[in-house]
Amino acid sequence: MSQFELPRRAALKAGAGLVSVAVAGLPAAESWTAQTLDAHQMETVEALGDLIIPATDTPGAKAALVHRFVDLFITDGPDTERVRFLDGLGWLDGYTNGKYKKPFLKLSSADQVRVLETLDHETEYGIDEGHAFFRMLKSLVSRIYYNTEIGYKELNKGGRVPSSYGCSTKP
Repeated sequence: MSQFELPRRAALKAGAGLVSVAVAGLPAAESWTAQTLDAHQMETVEALGDLIIPATDTPGAKAALVHRFVDLFITDGPDTERVRFLDGLGWLDGYTNGKYKKPFLKLSSADQVRVLETLDHETEYGIDEGHAFFRMLKSLVSRIYYNTEIGYKELNKGGRVPSSYGCSTKP
């Protein structure tokens, strides 16, 4: 490994802003800023992630900084996916502004959950775009979460080993 290459874990932590000091020129957590999402969008993605994977007896998506990884993924991903994601965020606020007269972040917790249940189950006519966005977001949040250290520990809590690893101690 050259002096400029980072081990995979250090690169992931640095990308998420989890390191407290700069690593190989990458910014420390205190100086992390979003690359694509504006402040309102970041706060919305953080709130959505927290609703999708809330903190329980283990930390949720917010603690795992999933919203930062979402920004990284849509920044580095295909332009079409970035546009689709940003359009979906805009659609969400447009929907809640029309239905509740306020953006998603200003809704009560109960109304936020109600909106997500509506999008998840597509129980209203004309919300196809919102349904597609929510499915995209839910998939992205869960994939990112379970690839963080917090999510990995949750998967393996209590000595569970995911069956996909295919290992067993019994012959």
